[in-house]
Amino acid sequence: MKDLYHWMALLMAPGVGSVLFRRLTEAFGSPEAVFKASSKSLALVEGIGPKVVAALRRFDWKDRVEREIRCAENLGARLVTWEDEEYPANLKEIYDPPPLFYVLGLLTPRDKMAVAVVGSRYPTTYGKGAAERIARGLSVQGITVISGLARGVDSCAHRGALSAGGRTIGVLGCGIDIIYPPENRELFGQVVAQGAVISEFPLGTPPDSDHFPIRNRVISGLSLGVAVVEATIRSGSLITARFALEQGRDVYAVPGNVDSPRSEGTNRLIKQGAKLVTQAEDILEEILPLRDRPPLEEPPKPKLSEEEAKVFSVLSREARHIDQVIAQSALSSPKVSAILLSLELAGHIKQLPGMRFIRT
Repeated sequence: MKDLYHWMALLMAPGVGSVLFRRLTEAFGSPEAVFKASSKSLALVEGIGPKVVAALRRFDWKDRVEREIRCAENLGARLVTWEDEEYPANLKEIYDPPPLFYVLGLLTPRDKMAVAVVGSRYPTTYGKGAAERIARGLSVQGITVISGLARGVDSCAHRGALSAGGRTIGVLGCGIDIIYPPENRELFGQVVAQGAVISEFPLGTPPDSDHFPIRNRVISGLSLGVAVVEATIRSGSLITARFALEQGRDVYAVPGNVDSPRSEGTNRLIKQGAKLVTQAEDILEEILPLRDRPPLEEPPKPKLSEEEAKVFSVLSREARHIDQVIAQSALSSPKVSAILLSLELAGHIKQLPGMRFIRT
């Protein structure tokens, strides 16, 4: 329990987000060790400035953390860190996974086979039917449906999974003690009973608009692919699709009326290369082979210099951001950039949008 205090305390420290949290814990070994580190040692960590160092040195976390943990327990929520077995395997693979999140319900290993279904908060009848039908079809085949418990397509996706007796996970853009929108109170309880509701935001965090893009990277990170059902050109669902691409996930889109603004975003995704889907079977033919596929054998390692090998060893079949490569290789930023370019030109790696890199 003491260590959980330090996990929560480091997350609450001013200026510390998920990326800096990872850098600090990788540098010092544990959240507790971060608080024991000297100001001089802290200042050596990339991305940490004098203000953050000063905040960590004077941060009085004990009362706040004890109150937060006690309130979470009273709510029936568990606090899951990325060191816990319950932490979803898919989410752990992304560049900036939440170090800790709150859970109501149950997370299981079978949730690795998951697809997100997202879209407009104000869908047409066509969009509502498509979302529910696709989610139901995925659930029948044992695929966990991920969505954001928002109005519209999200709610339809959760209901489709529930109607088939399948698992579904809702990812919130607010504290887990807040039900938003309020009319989803009953649906919230059903998702908890038949899956899980999770949030990385502290208790009491309101559903502000700037929280939802942060939440969207978790929706895509939990999933093997993201299906977008009706989205305007400015829809937050397109942010989820962008995160999915950066994380190396598949993107699917349901085509819509070319004259409808609600389908402008999904139709554009299809033009840009997203797979056109009209039913669950279109997604299942991509997903189901992964369930029974034996682990891939590692290809022969290319002949590389010592520094190239160091950078190459950091990369895998899951996308890694250049900042993560720099931190884990312990090489300078210019050196890593040059090596990545060399490896890409040699065909050993591929660059994805957002300065992410993956082995070919």
